Amino acid sequence: MEESRPGSESAAFAGKVGGRFWDVDVVRGIAMVLVATYHFVYDLDFLAGYPVNAVGMFWGNFADTSAFMFVFLAGLSLALSHQRARMKVGPEANLFPKYLRRGLRIFGYGMGITVVFWVLKAGVVIFGILHMLGVSIILAYPFLRRRWTNLFFGLSVVAAGAFIQADQNSFVLPGVWGFLLAPFGVFPAGVYMADYRALLPWFGVVLLGLFVGNTFYLRRRDVKPLGQAPRPMRPLAFVGRHTLFIYLIHQPILIALLWAFGVVNPSAL
Repeated sequence: MEESRPGSESAAFAGKVGGRFWDVDVVRGIAMVLVATYHFVYDLDFLAGYPVNAVGMFWGNFADTSAFMFVFLAGLSLALSHQRARMKVGPEANLFPKYLRRGLRIFGYGMGITVVFWVLKAGVVIFGILHMLGVSIILAYPFLRRRWTNLFFGLSVVAAGAFIQADQNSFVLPGVWGFLLAPFGVFPAGVYMADYRALLPWFGVVLLGLFVGNTFYLRRRDVKPLGQAPRPMRPLAFVGRHTLFIYLIHQPILIALLWAFGVVNPSAL
């Protein structure tokens, strides 16, 4: 049977402050710093006109790496938050409404970013990282207590996405169908998307994070008490505990700073 055993899960969380792992928070904070760094470079390129080529080989790979960390840790955190919820309300409680609300809320934040990009004429965001995470939280609900199933389906979804990306010319559609199928990796013809993270392959990365969370955090027997992060890492742990809020506000702050220092001309916004 693949479900997590309540006894071992409770042992893994014994002695934890709120069931958090500071090492996860620190790595999540690092991922957020990398995401903000890329967006700073993107703003210099597309808003300030600096010749940094934010979508070139190096910065394109940088963006994918930071997004991978961000999404993988979102999946791992789902495993931990699900366990905290089960310990609070009981293992047999129906938690789907909780994750449905959370997914819709994050998807709604993504739609807000879509509107902002449209108003600023900074590109089209049909299905960005927040859209993808919101939908993935809902789709992941049947997988929250699974381990090897998540590894199998996670690798399969990543492989399907890699196949689509490797032959992207065959997965381009014009008009409304390109927009409707964009969440699945079909690229709308003639549209530049400033933020695009399709379910194929990125939902697979969420499932891989769930696999690691359920296997190496909730199942391990040698879990040390949480305590506090080492002092030098506490700022990163703080960022990691508030990544969604920081993600939502960091771009307006970056643009405002570039504007204040005269790097971005207000007419460019």
